[in-house]
Amino acid sequence: MSLSTEDFTFIADFLRDRSAISIGPGKEYLVESRLVPLARSIGIPDLESLARELRRPSCAPMVKDRVVEAMTTNETSFFRDIHPFDTLKKQVLPELVERRKTSQALRIWSAASSTGQELYSIAMMLDAEFPALKSWNLQLHGTDLSRGVIDRARAGRFSPLEVNRGLPAAMLIRYLTRDGADYLLSSEIVRRCTFETMNLATAWPAQRQFDVIFCRNVLIYFEIDVRMAILERLRRDLAPGGYLFLGAAETSSNPPAGFTAVRLGNTVTYRKDEV
Repeated sequence: MSLSTEDFTFIADFLRDRSAISIGPGKEYLVESRLVPLARSIGIPDLESLARELRRPSCAPMVKDRVVEAMTTNETSFFRDIHPFDTLKKQVLPELVERRKTSQALRIWSAASSTGQELYSIAMMLDAEFPALKSWNLQLHGTDLSRGVIDRARAGRFSPLEVNRGLPAAMLIRYLTRDGADYLLSSEIVRRCTFETMNLATAWPAQRQFDVIFCRNVLIYFEIDVRMAILERLRRDLAPGGYLFLGAAETSSNPPAGFTAVRLGNTVTYRKDEV
């Protein structure tokens, strides 16, 4: 059964209220393709019944969470859009390592980490290219809205398709081992990374200041006021002189307030102003 206009509007409003995700008219096909399989997997026959269940005051929180997670785009890969990682390795990290050599502490946050490939890419790069950092206080942190993808990230288990998307052969050999049909990431790399659920669209407590934040390809799903609020909280959680990496579609020549746009190689990044 196709999604009625009334049910689509309700689900779009539900998603906006729960996660600030904006699903506009014309995206009915997206809702149907993601929620029909979910509904059937939890014993609900169709989208009309799912919408009716969500309207019930006694609707189980698990059902609400599963709907939000199903509508969250979790597209990711190792070293996705390679240029930001090259910039991090060749220009940003050497600068930060020099600036932090006294404290010997470095903090990096993947703010929309999905199943972990982005943060694990950074962890492998640090291990391979900056061996001196093994003795540092190195904090690598990942967050995502979806509890399901965070659980997968913590496991460090990836399918052959996932490891063949962007992961250099040398790193595959060095850091992953075959385990049945899948690959397991080195336990040493997994231990260096922490993951937890976080909704970027809602206020979060101030965190210890990070030197680098990757928040790529997620702001495009939010309306402008939510986007600006997220950027302000990210700025708050960056150390002065720290770097924010956004997705290519989220980058513009007009930097967010409190940042200076810096072109490094093929990447535009945003450096927090030092005040």
